Amino acid sequence: MKILIIGGNGTIGKTVAAHFKEKNDILIAGRTNGDVTVDIADSNSIRNMFEKIGKLDAIICIAGEAKWDDFNNLTEDDYYIGLKSKLMGQVNLVRIGQDFLNPKGSITLSTGILADDPVVKTTSASMVNGGIHSFVQAVALEIENGIRVNVVSSGMVEDAYEKYKDYFPGHNPIPMTKVINGYVRSVKGKGNGEVIRIYD
Repeated sequence: MKILIIGGNGTIGKTVAAHFKEKNDILIAGRTNGDVTVDIADSNSIRNMFEKIGKLDAIICIAGEAKWDDFNNLTEDDYYIGLKSKLMGQVNLVRIGQDFLNPKGSITLSTGILADDPVVKTTSASMVNGGIHSFVQAVALEIENGIRVNVVSSGMVEDAYEKYKDYFPGHNPIPMTKVINGYVRSVKGKGNGEVIRIYD
């Protein structure tokens, strides 16, 4: 399979990419480095990326940002960071990317446990994650050519535990093997419109 992994150099992305590289043709996209560069907050950048790459069998996005801060500190512009990047960035990857997928291809988006179990300072990020879950369930009813769209939603992963543990008191770190399997299930399975939760 020819698979594009957006964010394939990140904490989760590099581990997922290493797994898929064993038996597939992998392309890595990042904001500043990779086989191709892309700013997912810019739909023109997304289209240019796909035009350079050509046809694919699967698209995986493990990218997108949102502002973390106390609710009373968040401005309207702070919310737009997550709306433009993690939410609309992934929506546009589906909207534009479907035209560059072979029939019966798949698109896998990424969110996280904040959609279902938010912690402090995550009002914006939780809102965006929940929106993506609803989007995936709805777009699966209409997308054509046998294309499947799913989202992997994981808890705090082991590789990020030291950095984020103070935000997630009492949460169990998720082994990277479990996270990888979520992406494998989305890409290699037959599910469509699924929110693949890996929380414990």
